[in-house]
Formats: sequence, structure tokens, C-alpha cells
Amino acid sequence: MKLAVVGATGLVGQEILTVLQERNFPFDELYLVASEKSVGQVVSLEGKDYPIRSIAEVCNLAPDIAIFSAGAGTSLEWAPRYAERGTIVIDNSSAWRMDPTKKLIVPEINGHELTIDDRIIANPNCSTIQMVMVLAPLHVKFRLKRVVVSTYQAVTGTGKDAVRQLMDERNNITGPKVYPHPIDFNTLPHIDSFLDNGYTKEEMKIVNETRKILGDNTIGVTATAVRVPTLGGHAESVNAEFYHDFACSEIRAILASTPGVIVQDDPKNNMYPMPINTRGRDEVFVGRIRRDESQPNTVNLWIVADNLRKGAATNAVQIAEFMMERSLVY
Repeated sequence: MKLAVVGATGLVGQEILTVLQERNFPFDELYLVASEKSVGQVVSLEGKDYPIRSIAEVCNLAPDIAIFSAGAGTSLEWAPRYAERGTIVIDNSSAWRMDPTKKLIVPEINGHELTIDDRIIANPNCSTIQMVMVLAPLHVKFRLKRVVVSTYQAVTGTGKDAVRQLMDERNNITGPKVYPHPIDFNTLPHIDSFLDNGYTKEEMKIVNETRKILGDNTIGVTATAVRVPTLGGHAESVNAEFYHDFACSEIRAILASTPGVIVQDDPKNNMYPMPINTRGRDEVFVGRIRRDESQPNTVNLWIVADNLRKGAATNAVQIAEFMMERSLVY
């Protein structure tokens, strides 16, 4: 098993390496790829040193699986080249998510769609993953009609430079900025670039990816994505309307029995999901489960997950595990 991690020195790339270790992912050779300026540097993993290689060199080595986390431009250029050599590319960028010829996968929900012919597999947006992990089992039971979501997203979703900006501002240090406004003591209703319809790319990712993963384009989805001054863990306020009525006790029971989901819903004892408690965890946490009293068949949910784990690295590694367990690697 020859495994490659493309973008190994970024926040998600580093988290991928951590997840690989924690889950004892089986590989015989590990190839680490980063930008040209990083080539030749060494990364230590479980007592062994791995040199940073160029993306072209590793392509020629024809790894069995390559997990990409290096941006859409890199993926658009290099994922097809790797796939031509028989490599399974699991891509964390937005490059292939809405490509009708590529599958957008959360293993617990639609992993069964994968076949041995899938050479480029898209990893969904972090905010989408945690939301559909909760909504998918409810959709099966009650059928979703409409979803309204507001996100509260950590700066780690932007990357190392955003973390640096937040910490510089917190320590009264003048430094480079990646956001158009201060982020500390602030919230920015602006994630990714604005589109002609007034929404951001991030918001439309949530809309389109949710429908694709759940396999239902009739679901109404609208989103407002907000950046908040936290380091790790995205939170979402989700209002979900169904075609069929429910009891909140039913929803709690369904989610409590859903693999990868943890219900924390005891507000009288101040028990509800918070980013500070989900960092480093692979599960998606849900609480504040309550009926929307303004209209029928509608529930309010508060969903939190570590955006670098299940929102990116863990989901990508789980896809790789899924392919191996089902002998879909050749």
C-alpha cells in the first residue's frame, strides 16, 4: 500500500497525518507532498522521517491512494494525472464536488455508492458534512422539505494565516491580514467570495452539496455562513422542516443510535455542544433539539463538530478505509 498526502504541511494535511496514526491506517510507503519551497524538508511520523517531495515526483511513483488537501487549482491540474496512473484521489478541495461524474462522499451516508471505477472522490465541505451527518437519518424517517442554516465557523477553516491573524489581534500585534476586517471580538458574515445572487461560495456549497449527498434536489436549502473568533470547531443553527410530523423524543432516539453522532441535549444542566469540547473529536455533536413552534413539522438543532477532523481529515481517511475494506483499490 503506497499512500500519498498532498498538502501535508497545511492545517488539514497535518491533521490527516494525525488521523492516519490514530486509526492505524495500513500503509507500506508514505509520500508527503507540499509546495516547491518545502521540498526537501523532513516530517517525522511515529519515529520515522519522511522527506517532502514534489507533486510531480509522487505522481510518477503511482501511489495507490492520494489524499489531496492543496486547493482546487492543484486538484484540477493533478488529480486527473494521478487517476490516470490508477491512483484513488480523495480530494478535500471544492474542485470536483459538484462534478456530475464524481461522487461526493460521507461514508456513513452514501459510501455504498463507491465502486472500483471511482478514481477521483470528492470530500464535502466541512460545514456540509456535519450537517448531513445529523439530517441524513432524519431525512430517511421524516423526509426533508426545507433547511435553514446559519453557521459559526472557526478561523482554522481558512488556514494557518487566519489563525495567525486572530492571535496577532488578540495579542495586539500588527501583522498580515487574510480577512477584510478584524476577526477578534468580531463576527464576519463573509466566508469565501460573494456571488451574483448575494450569497457567498461557502453558502452555495452547503446548498448544493447537501442535495447531492442526500440524493434529493427537491430539498429547499438556504444558508448564511459566518466566521467567528474561535480556533477550532464549526457550529451550526439548523432549522429543518419535514413532510412528516415527529416527536422530539423520536429525533433524539434516531440521532442517539446514529454512528458518528453524539446527542448532548440537557439544557437544564447546561449540557449542549460547544466547539471547545469537540476539538480533536471525530464525532458530530447535536443538541438544543426543540420543535419550531412557528410552523408544523419543523425542528431546531444545534450542531457542532471539529472542522479539521470529521469536517476534513477524518472523513477523507474514512473514505480511504472504506475503499480498502471493500477491495476497491487495485
